[in-house]
Formats: sequence, structure tokens, C-alpha cells
Amino acid sequence: MRQHVNPLSHFFQLEKDLPEVSKLFDNIYLPIHLDIGCGRGNFLLEMASSNSQWNFLGLEIRESLVIGAEKDRVKLGLNNLSFLFCNANVSLKNWLINFGKSKVKRVSIQFPDPWFKKRHRKRRLLTSSFLTLLTENLDTGSELFIQSDVRSIMNDMTNLIDLSKCFNSKFPNSELSTISNPFPILTEREKYVKSQGLKVFRQIYYRNSNKVK
Repeated sequence: MRQHVNPLSHFFQLEKDLPEVSKLFDNIYLPIHLDIGCGRGNFLLEMASSNSQWNFLGLEIRESLVIGAEKDRVKLGLNNLSFLFCNANVSLKNWLINFGKSKVKRVSIQFPDPWFKKRHRKRRLLTSSFLTLLTENLDTGSELFIQSDVRSIMNDMTNLIDLSKCFNSKFPNSELSTISNPFPILTEREKYVKSQGLKVFRQIYYRNSNKVK
């Protein structure tokens, strides 16, 4: 079940100071996979356990999920993984600017809250301003992975990314439902969707050298 919170409410508009990279990981020189909207964190817990050459950072707007995920991370002794509670649209900008673009090599947005009603679309995670923020802070070649079980949401996200002209899709002519998940680990949402026999729509992008307009 999706548990929505309104990211535009006053509480979630308060900017949080995110920790420096040295406080997040033991080895600060590893590339970072940034998973935005990580939920309970099971995907990242498994990814970090099996990928010691990457650092993983999960951002989640629901604090109770972050608390639970952090407890599991500590219990497993995973020092290449951190979870942070924040509204990425509000708090990520200064962290990325201060951190520099050389470390974040992969960004994933998996099954974001759809906010179907037209008046609620401004609550969606991937807006034009948020895409610009990511674009400005990713080096050429960095990966952007998106997936959803809602085709209309995927269409909106892919249209936004394509219009930016700052990313090249790995599968430009493929039906989104036929693109395989590049990761061996599934999110809880993907497991549920697959158990219902429903489709998952995906696309993989790479940052090109075009400047943000």
C-alpha cells in the first residue's frame, strides 16, 4: 500500500541540513548510488550487502520508514549505506552543491507516489525544477534510472527528461514494459506489482554533455 504524505505541507518544506559524505560512509571515495524515495529501504539494504564497491544513500520523506531502515542497517553493519529523512525537493540542493558532482554516479527513482489528480501533480517528485537540480549536479555518463507501475506517470517522467535534452536513453526505441530491471534486487513495490501480474515500466538514462538551458 502507498502511504502518502503531502510534500508541500509546511512541515516538509523545512530544509534539513544533510550530513557531509564523511559522516555517511566509511570510504568516501566510492561512487554513490542515490535512491530517492527509498521507502523502508529493503532494496538498498540488499544492494549494499552485495556491492561493496559502491556507497548507497537512500532519501525518504516518511520518517518512520527511515528510522526502521537505519536500525536494520546498523544491525547488518553496513558502512557503505545511509538513510536520511528529508524532502528531496527541498533539502537535496545544497547537499549536492556542497558535495560536488564527481561522486554521485547513479540516481534511481522507483515507483514514486503518482498523485493522479491534476491539482495534486505539483506534489510529484520529478518536476522540471527537480530534474534541473539533478542535471546540474551529475557528471557526463552518470546514470538515471526510473521505473513505475503507472504508465501515465512514466510517460510524464520520460517526456520531462527527453525535453531537457540532457540525457540519452539507453533504450530509446523500446516499449517501456519490456525493459529489464538492471538490478538483481527488487523493491517491495515491484515484488507486489509482479505478484499481481501487472506491468512495470522502466527507462535508463545517461547524462550527456549538454548544458542545462
